[in-house]
Amino acid sequence: MELQDYFRILWKRGWIIVLMAFITAASAYGFSKMQTPEYKGSTKLLFRPARADWGLQNAAKGLLPSYREFIKKDETADEVIDRLRLDMSRDSLLAKVTTSADEATFAIQIDARDYDTRTAGNIAWTFAQVFKEEQDTWNKHQDIRDQVEVYIAWKQARISLFKPRTKINTLAGGIFGTMVGMLIAFPLEWLESDIVRTAEDVERHVGVAVLGSIPAMTSEEVMPIGAGRKRRWAFLRSLKL
Repeated sequence: MELQDYFRILWKRGWIIVLMAFITAASAYGFSKMQTPEYKGSTKLLFRPARADWGLQNAAKGLLPSYREFIKKDETADEVIDRLRLDMSRDSLLAKVTTSADEATFAIQIDARDYDTRTAGNIAWTFAQVFKEEQDTWNKHQDIRDQVEVYIAWKQARISLFKPRTKINTLAGGIFGTMVGMLIAFPLEWLESDIVRTAEDVERHVGVAVLGSIPAMTSEEVMPIGAGRKRRWAFLRSLKL
């Protein structure tokens, strides 16, 4: 198929693609609006070695994965539940919390999800605070040259909408509907590829220009066999009367 054939199909059956894109986008938008909003509270921990030593800095970088595990250990979760007086189990709380490490900046971000904005922020902030206190206690038993200090980067947790992401869902729904519409439009065109309806279809199949065509007759112009003879006979009978 040439490029002009694709444009012709899109011009002819583009309404199918547009309709499917609208239906799926509207459905995704409606589904997003029906969901209960869930929010994410975030805070960040910064780590600083006691001295600018290449070996100590690499050691601190290698400790980031273990720090992430310490943040989400059972004892930390229990302490957070006690401090915030949360009505949930340890496993339920840990399922709400995620951590991510950035080795380039020696930082760990703590994210907590909840349907209440304040609770989401408090959970993330308290996890960071409990871990900082434990790290400060650990540093007291270490040589001052081997200590790794930890700081909470932000003064308070940052809140953002976790879901639903209405705009992204609507856009994804529209793209999906466009693909479905194309899967419908092009097979339909292929099924009707052998049907000749216009002079352009003849030229496209035969490859020569159409110089003329026989006009289609209306139902009134089409006369059954013997209809003319019957009309003449009826006319003669009317004259005899």
